[in-house]
Amino acid sequence: MFIEVVKSKIHKVSVTEANLQYVGSVTIDEELMEASNIIENEKVQIVNINNGERLETYVIKGKRGSGAICLNGPAARRVAVGDVVIIISYAMLDFEEAKKFSPTLVFPDAETNTLVD
Repeated sequence: MFIEVVKSKIHKVSVTEANLQYVGSVTIDEELMEASNIIENEKVQIVNINNGERLETYVIKGKRGSGAICLNGPAARRVAVGDVVIIISYAMLDFEEAKKFSPTLVFPDAETNTLVD
C-alpha cells in the first residue's frame, strides 16, 4: 500500500508578484527550492494564509537570492502581492517507508523570503 505524505514545505513566504499574463505555475527563488528539496516542474500545493485559498500548480525556478514567490497565470487571481503563503509538495511512499520518512521543512523570513540561519 502507498500513501501520500508531505515531502517538502516552505512555511510562510510572502508573495512578491502575481503575473496573470504568464502561462501558469509558481516561480520560487532557486535558493528556497534547494533548501526545501523542491525541483523545477514539481507539483505543489499553495495555501494562502491571508484568504484561505488553496491551489495546485507546478514550480518554475526563480532567480537565486531574489526572494521571488510569484503566482503566475490563473493562480495570480487567488493571491495579492504581500499575502503570506505556505508551499507544500507531497510524495507517494510505501506505508512502511512513510513511517520512517522525514520531510524537508524550511522556515524562511516571511518579510524577505530569505533563509534564516
